[in-house]
Amino acid sequence: MLKDFTTIREKIIEVLKTTSEPLAAEDIIRILGVDISVRDVYEHLIHVAKSVRSRSQGREVLLMEPPVCKKCGYVFKDLDKPKKPSKCPRCKSEWISPPRFIISRE
Repeated sequence: MLKDFTTIREKIIEVLKTTSEPLAAEDIIRILGVDISVRDVYEHLIHVAKSVRSRSQGREVLLMEPPVCKKCGYVFKDLDKPKKPSKCPRCKSEWISPPRFIISRE
């Protein structure tokens, strides 16, 4: 049996390039069928963003749809890294949608 030598980051890139709508980390894990944590996916996405921009010479970018508080609608626009915040700074709710990602051509 042949082994698949594609790295997890290459697989994430392929999924995010071919999807028609942005995906949450949980969606990426489910689609790939891999046993990694959401936190690991976020770490991979930091590197994916750099790789995609570099390989495409800036023609493709990793876009992030920011997390949103499902209770008050607060949008977490100022995140420096991809992650799901634990609490809303406005209403203190923990009911927050995760960030979603897609690779797009500029």
